[in-house]
Amino acid sequence: MSTPGLLKTYQKLTKWPAGHWLFSKAVCLKAPYFGSIKPQIISLEPGKCVAKVKNRRAIHNHIGTIHAIAQCNLAELVAGVMTDATVPPKTHRWIPKGMTVEYLNKVETDMQATAQIPMPHEFEDKEDLIVPVEITNEKGELVFRAAVTMYITARKKA
Repeated sequence: MSTPGLLKTYQKLTKWPAGHWLFSKAVCLKAPYFGSIKPQIISLEPGKCVAKVKNRRAIHNHIGTIHAIAQCNLAELVAGVMTDATVPPKTHRWIPKGMTVEYLNKVETDMQATAQIPMPHEFEDKEDLIVPVEITNEKGELVFRAAVTMYITARKKA
């Protein structure tokens, strides 16, 4: 199985100082809405992505904690980046199909999200891949949980 392009880019960039920052910026250029939370992708491998977001006023709600939609944004980011780095690009493609979420506690600190699926994984045509995502606070406490459904389809053969 070949390494997907996004994973190759991550592996190249993160060898350099500020490589994680540069890779995260590149992801946000490709999908600009993610830039609103200023994520930093800190780990990426087939089947797993981890990213952090700093607690700052721009992503707060009216009670001074991190807004629910910022948490959803981070969950979709790590699920999507993990999926893109895992799905074989020559044979399959993907698109987010849905997300269910649980807000377990207020987020008053920086947060870290992890999306992870069991590996190895054989991708099928018209597969609903459920990507579990967990967000923790600085103390490591679980504050948010999501299940992001990625619709995987086989590429048409030319």
